[in-house]
Amino acid sequence: MGVIPGFGGTQRLARLIGASRAKEMIFTGKHLTATEAKAIGLVNKIFAPEELQAAVHEVAKHIATKGKASLCAAKQTVNQGLNADLATGLSIERDAFALCLANPDAKEGTSAFLEKRKPVFKGDLNS
Repeated sequence: MGVIPGFGGTQRLARLIGASRAKEMIFTGKHLTATEAKAIGLVNKIFAPEELQAAVHEVAKHIATKGKASLCAAKQTVNQGLNADLATGLSIERDAFALCLANPDAKEGTSAFLEKRKPVFKGDLNS
């Protein structure tokens, strides 16, 4: 087509699968099968079309059992750390970890673990 991947395509792809694989895909225009995409880490799992919605709901239900504050912190920390050097990423992680420890869900999670029960997270992002 005479263009390059846009909207961050060259940057995100290289970060996901490495520069050499990204360059090969971009330079050749090669399409991947689902199996190839899974093998290089571009996708996590493969499902038949009729199984996809149930699988997505299962993962979403599992994630929904976790503490909202820690999920939010984890997502932000991973995303911000990818755009920084390791030392900065570790600093971002340290700060997010400290905020999580200050949230009541951390106490509930620890207590539930020690008591061998499922945690009941309140999900307050502002605590």
